[in-house]
Amino acid sequence: MRYEGPRSPRRGHPDTATDALARGLGWFSIGLGLAEILAGGAIARALGMRGQEGLVRAYGVREVATGVGIVTAEDPTPWIWGRIAGDALDLATLAAAYDGNGRKDNLLIAAAAVAGVTALDAICADRLTRSTAVPMPHIGNYRTRTGYPRGIRESRGAATDVEGSEGMLTPALLKPWAA
Repeated sequence: MRYEGPRSPRRGHPDTATDALARGLGWFSIGLGLAEILAGGAIARALGMRGQEGLVRAYGVREVATGVGIVTAEDPTPWIWGRIAGDALDLATLAAAYDGNGRKDNLLIAAAAVAGVTALDAICADRLTRSTAVPMPHIGNYRTRTGYPRGIRESRGAATDVEGSEGMLTPALLKPWAA
């Protein structure tokens, strides 16, 4: 489905290939999340993670929410970065399940698949971030400024010329210890 009309380019940046990649990752996220929610038990068994069905389903809810955010947002950049954070969580969970796992081959295949999708997420996030970044305005060159309106020489000793400056130099409570 192409997005045409007044909202095109839909995301507010000129790179439609990156926009299409982001939308594709969003739909992938929705599909993967639905699979994790509906078949969390089967996925957990296939990965040798019995007893972790609830965790797999919770990760599915996260995937669906992130996917919907990507597909519906005008700027999907933060949602794509959210996918990367979710991928890191997925990889950490798979790594934690590795020791003593009878299905290590399946676990390694899943980790490789997540790592591949993470690479796509990172490419997309980088391109989106670069295309939507607002450059910092020029703030001027203040290298020759000193911060002293009348110059450094005029400012030396200025605090001692103020009436009643004795209390300014050393507070009464500190006078017994002043040198």
